[in-house]
Amino acid sequence: MDMTLTLHEARAIACLIEKEITTPDQYPLSLNALTNACNQKSNREPVLALDEATVQQTLDELIKKRLVLDKSGFGSRVLKYQHRFCNSEFGNLKFSQQELGIICVLLLRGPQTPGELRTRTNRLCKFSDVYEVESALVQLMERDDGPFVVRLAHEAGKREVRYAHLFSGEVQIADSSQHTGALLQPSGPDNERFDQLEQLVSELRQEVKRLEDRLGQLESRAAAG
Repeated sequence: MDMTLTLHEARAIACLIEKEITTPDQYPLSLNALTNACNQKSNREPVLALDEATVQQTLDELIKKRLVLDKSGFGSRVLKYQHRFCNSEFGNLKFSQQELGIICVLLLRGPQTPGELRTRTNRLCKFSDVYEVESALVQLMERDDGPFVVRLAHEAGKREVRYAHLFSGEVQIADSSQHTGALLQPSGPDNERFDQLEQLVSELRQEVKRLEDRLGQLESRAAAG
């Protein structure tokens, strides 16, 4: 994957994706609508306070990168904007509904756990459980045209690991034990073994779920027979 988005570019792209899904009757977005979306206080991290001039400059850069298209509706003099980021006739980048939901929320809110992603994507896509989220995350990490997502090192005192998108280069996050902005990487054999065990547990959970579903199907057939 060869793409590096600034914070403002990532926010604009994610807002266009979000509104395309949640409010399709108001999409594409005008400059004013997109500015309001970028500055929302809910479902945004960090919360921004961008003016229209900054958003317009961001859009101009995205248009140069062929990631946004400007257009106006029939009979309208107001320019409106739609993304060409993915799932369009303009590019090869394609995501499933679940993959797109995860990427959109990661672009909007930064690194998150599978549980947080399941809750925060509920307006964009549907996940039956957190294991389905983890499965989609694995797909995003292992795709041939990716990876698009990275699994961060386990944080001390936290039970769940977090995942981050890779559309803005190296993932950096403040670590209370080091200087702000230190790159999170596994720090030794213990962390590596812990990550391997956690991955194994995740895989075992998914396998148990598949077996439970299979058993339920067999029981239903037996009852019907």
